Amino acid sequence: MDEQLKSLQNAVPLDPLQRFALAYCPARARDHWRGLFALETRLADAARAGREPIAVQMRLAWWRDRFASPARTWPAGEPLLALLEAWERERAALGLLVDGWEAASVGEDGGAELRAARVEAMVALARLLDCEDEDAVRAAAKGWTEPGRGEALPVLPRVMRPLAVLRGLAVREARAGKRRPFGDLFAGMRIGLTGR
Repeated sequence: MDEQLKSLQNAVPLDPLQRFALAYCPARARDHWRGLFALETRLADAARAGREPIAVQMRLAWWRDRFASPARTWPAGEPLLALLEAWERERAALGLLVDGWEAASVGEDGGAELRAARVEAMVALARLLDCEDEDAVRAAAKGWTEPGRGEALPVLPRVMRPLAVLRGLAVREARAGKRRPFGDLFAGMRIGLTGR
């Protein structure tokens, strides 16, 4: 798996915020998070602005087909799929992400389907990591995808700490109307360490 991970890191680099959030989860949860973040990066690239809608749909269809089939049937040699095998029992949530990216790219729902898919992906991840408080995870995920809400939440368990970081920084940005690099760094560190 180490060689596959190295190959994945070269093929799908995570953005700085994802890497920062990833630093706050325990080692046992890291590959699950890394797989989800890398998939989001890959799907965002497939659906990026400026691509013809048919090209976007074809690229996303490949991923949709993978997640509609058992992991044992996935093609070998794709490091991201190898990492996502751990998602086998929750691969339907990955399929929802594909649909969400398609709707955000070629649909007219204003990103609502993608936001809902991200929430479901976080809840699915919580189940994979044996996190029992799905309600808190769902509320935190909604706070991340719709940061204007910003209500107080209970502390998330360590396996879901990257979500706490993402949510906290999204709420800060929504309140301030912009990112504040230094303040965000210290706020993110506090959230990563304390969970709130």
